Amino acid sequence: LRPRWPAGGARPPQPRSAPAPLGRGGSESSPQAGMAAEDEAELSLLECRVCFEPYSPDGQRRPLNLPCGHVLCRGCVGALAGAERRRLECPFCRRLCGPAETSDCRPLLQLLELLGPAGGGLASALGRSGGGAAAPAGLGLRLCLGGWGSLVNPTGVAACPGSGCLAVAHDGKKRIHVFGPSGFCLRRFGERGEAGNDIKYPLDVTVTSDGHVVVTDGGDCSVKAFDLEGRGVLAVREGFCLPWGLDATPNSEVILTDSEAGALYRLTADFQRGELKKCQMIRSRLVSPRAVAVCQTSGAVVVIEHLKARGPSKGSTRVKILSAEMELVGQMDSFGLNLVFPSRIYATAVAFDREGRVIVTDVCSQAVICLGKPEEFPIFNPLISHGLSYPVGLTYTANDSLVVLDSGDHSIKVYSST
Repeated sequence: LRPRWPAGGARPPQPRSAPAPLGRGGSESSPQAGMAAEDEAELSLLECRVCFEPYSPDGQRRPLNLPCGHVLCRGCVGALAGAERRRLECPFCRRLCGPAETSDCRPLLQLLELLGPAGGGLASALGRSGGGAAAPAGLGLRLCLGGWGSLVNPTGVAACPGSGCLAVAHDGKKRIHVFGPSGFCLRRFGERGEAGNDIKYPLDVTVTSDGHVVVTDGGDCSVKAFDLEGRGVLAVREGFCLPWGLDATPNSEVILTDSEAGALYRLTADFQRGELKKCQMIRSRLVSPRAVAVCQTSGAVVVIEHLKARGPSKGSTRVKILSAEMELVGQMDSFGLNLVFPSRIYATAVAFDREGRVIVTDVCSQAVICLGKPEEFPIFNPLISHGLSYPVGLTYTANDSLVVLDSGDHSIKVYSST
C-alpha cells in the first residue's frame, strides 16, 4: 500500500522501488544495467505526484496543469482547494492559485491515449507475459531488451543508420536510452527537468544519418537534438502546437507531425553546429497526425491520423500515404480496412521496410501488419501476430531487422529473418 498524504500536508514525491526487471534482454544481464534499472525506477509520469494514483482521461484522476507548471489529478486539486474551493497551494513550489486557473494537461492526456491499457498500472503490464512467443515463419524474435525499471512507459524507438544502435524515448529519469547492436545499454541522457535541454514529455525519437538523436517534447512543445554522447546541440521551440511523430530522411532532414495543428513539417538543420536552417510546413489539414515514416528510397511519407470518436467508439485511425511532393497517393481508415481485413485495425506506429512497403502496428490485434507498397495499398500480410502486448513503436535497422517497441511490458523486441 502506498501512503496517502493529507491535503494540507502534501509533500513532494519520494523515489520508490520497482519490481525486478523482466530480465529478457542483454541490458539486464550486467551489474551496471541492474544499477541503471534501480536508478530509473522512480515515479511514473502517468501517476499523480500527491496521491500516487494513475491518471485517467476522465473523472477525478484527470491530469490538470497548475499555473506554475506542475501537474496534479483533479481529485487532489479539489482536496487542496478545500471545501470553499477558493485558493490552493501547489504542494511542490507553494505558489497560490485558484481551481479555475487550472487546465487540462494535453500532453499527458495524449500519452494516456497512446499507451492505452499499458499505462493503467504495473500489475497489468507485468501480467501480460507475451515476450517469449515466437513470430510466424520467416521472422524470429532475436533479442528482447528492457522491462519495467529499465524502460518506463516507452513511447518511441529509432535505429541509427550507421552504428546499428537503437535510441528509445521513455519516462525514466534520463529520457533517452541508447542500446548497442548486442543489446547492452551504452548510455542514457536527456534529463527530466526544467533546463533548456531537459526533456519533459518525450513523444517520439529519430536518429539522423549523421548520428544525431532528435526528440519531440510535448512538455514545452519543442523539438530537441542531441549527439550520440548526449550533448544537447539544438532546441526548436517556436511555431509548434504539439509536435509528435518524426522520422529522418537520408540527408538528415527531419519530417515531423504536429498533432494539434494538423500539419506536417520539414526541419532542416546543421546539427554539427547547432544551427536551424529552415522549418517549413509541407502539408496542412491533417486530422491529429501522430506517427510518421519516410521511405528512404522514394521519399514517400506515410502518416497515421487519429480520428475523433463518434458515439461510444473510442475513435479510429487513418493511414495516409503522400508522395515526396506531398501529393496524396492513398489512404484508408479503420472502417475501410475492416471491410478488407478480418479485424478492426487501430494503428499506432508506422515504418517503411527496405522494399518500400508500409508496415504498421495494430493494438487491437496486438500485431504488426504489412499493408504493401504505396501503389498496391492496401494489402494484408501479418508479419507478427503473437508475443506483443501493446505495440506503439516501429523501426527497421540497417541489417533489415524489425524492431517493435512494446509499451505493454516496457520492452524492445528485435525480429530478424530465420
